Amino acid sequence: MKKHNFSAGPSILPEFTIQKTAEAVMNFAGTGLSVMEVSHRDKEFMAVMDQTTALFKELLDVPSGYKVIFLGGGASLQFCMVPYNLLNKKAAYLNTGTWASKALKEAKLFGEVVEVASSKDENFSYIPKNYEVPADADYFHITTNNTIFGTEIRKDLDVSIPVVADMSSDIFSRPLDVSKYGIIYGGAQKNLAPAGLAFVVVKEDLLGKVDRPIPSMLNYKTHIDNDSMFNTPPVLPVFAALQTLLWLKEQGGVVAMEKRNIRKANMLYSEIERNKLFKSTVKHEEDRSIMNICFVMNENYKELETEFREFSAARGIVGIKGHRSVGGFRASCYNAMPESSVKALIDTMQEFEKKH
Repeated sequence: MKKHNFSAGPSILPEFTIQKTAEAVMNFAGTGLSVMEVSHRDKEFMAVMDQTTALFKELLDVPSGYKVIFLGGGASLQFCMVPYNLLNKKAAYLNTGTWASKALKEAKLFGEVVEVASSKDENFSYIPKNYEVPADADYFHITTNNTIFGTEIRKDLDVSIPVVADMSSDIFSRPLDVSKYGIIYGGAQKNLAPAGLAFVVVKEDLLGKVDRPIPSMLNYKTHIDNDSMFNTPPVLPVFAALQTLLWLKEQGGVVAMEKRNIRKANMLYSEIERNKLFKSTVKHEEDRSIMNICFVMNENYKELETEFREFSAARGIVGIKGHRSVGGFRASCYNAMPESSVKALIDTMQEFEKKH
């Protein structure tokens, strides 16, 4: 039976990435060795790192003055590294969900943090509007896509201070104006590579302005100066990331991805709105994520939730159980998710509706 992987992360990867990585596990670049056992200093792997960095910049149209680095520790380590490197006096945070809350909590260890707005009052089911960002803050932190609650900021904000964005789950899903950001970071396990890798796009002239000493491993400049090779990088995830970027370029880049992702999301949201059994957890259409589509049973059908999960699993639908903070269901439709899998989920929803 074909599996349709809607897991929120680690999540679906392109078949191209899986196939090429599997081949490299057995024989990397004709060396007769596995990519898991070669030195990161070998010329074959250094070429991989160089190409991955270059292609990352190309696909996001990263301007001069920015560096792209690859680190371990996932996005959660960036919750600490960002304020360590940037927060001198005060930082501003927009609180739109679990990961934004965690980032805000870490920043408070380094200085004053202003929560400019929060959607916690309605279980993070909307994106706050009409807030004011303090002009004297060192940076403004946002989480662009909220995997747990299904909301997304799908535009580049115009803010007078550097914007720092956690883009773990929507990177490469749309074109970006990178010049509007001071730092873009994220874990790779949604739209790029297996877990264990983090990417950071950093504007160099923001660094070196804090008063505190920074440990070498937590200093962005350390990794910039050493081309992501200060210590052993996550070799296998970097190789896989390169394959995903090659696939992404072949598909037409981020412009093509955005069109495809909007089409998939519209298909599924339309069915949720039409189907009497289900409803969206995000009221306002402009706040709905195109990456993580969250929905629940309508009140009259709550008792069918477990049955629908089992019904779906029997038809190859994997990973749709919603996070415990929301309940219900979550269909993660990242770049690698084919439209045919979204159609399979819709068919399952319609079949279940007919049954009841």
